Amino acid sequence: MIPPADSLLKYDTPVLARPLKASPQQPGPSSPIPQITKTKLPSTSCVPDPTKQAEEILNAILPPREWVEDTQLWIQQVSSTPSTRMDVVHLQEQLDLKLQQRQARETGICPVRRELYSQCFDELIREVTINCAERGLLLLRVRDEIRMTIAAYQTLYESSVAFGMRKALQAEQGKSDMERKIAELETEKRDLERQVNEQKAKCEATEKRESEKRQVEEKRHNEEIQFLKRTNQQLKAQLEGIIAPKK
Repeated sequence: MIPPADSLLKYDTPVLARPLKASPQQPGPSSPIPQITKTKLPSTSCVPDPTKQAEEILNAILPPREWVEDTQLWIQQVSSTPSTRMDVVHLQEQLDLKLQQRQARETGICPVRRELYSQCFDELIREVTINCAERGLLLLRVRDEIRMTIAAYQTLYESSVAFGMRKALQAEQGKSDMERKIAELETEKRDLERQVNEQKAKCEATEKRESEKRQVEEKRHNEEIQFLKRTNQQLKAQLEGIIAPKK
């Protein structure tokens, strides 16, 4: 027989419940998986046998583990044996040892540490329930409240992670859009700079051409002025030559 997974919660020796009929859908031998069954908690009043009452409450608070092996159903109930002070000391030592063996993280979120402490708390509930059923039921309420609180925090954490991922994806998408727009603007800027450079080159060429043309015109104009001045001097000299003999 393959024993179930080791746990800090103390169990009795497994007992054979009944053989099961083999069927085509029946899976082969596998590692046993504890089956959790919901049982209504028995009332703590009007129970004639305290031992039976404690066992019923224990089975309701901490349901027996069930698994199938070789078409046989095995059941293992939690132990109803009272614990001594040495058992508590041994439980603490086992907790520390398992935390070290399974390399549980000391801080932060750690499923391994949470599982081991949950087993340790269940064992404490078992020990307290044997001595006082009412205390055990009250600890059960505390345990369930803690689990619901942790589940609520886990749901909130998962929602916040999903929200953060959505925001990160949106930011990444917005970043891609912005980068694409920046690339388009840079391309447009380069085109405009090229057009400006072309216009500057055209303007410089036009200025140079007009400057050369102006220089040519000024030279031609100066030559015409000089020609007219010489012609004027010649005509003046001729006129003076014609007028001078008459005197």
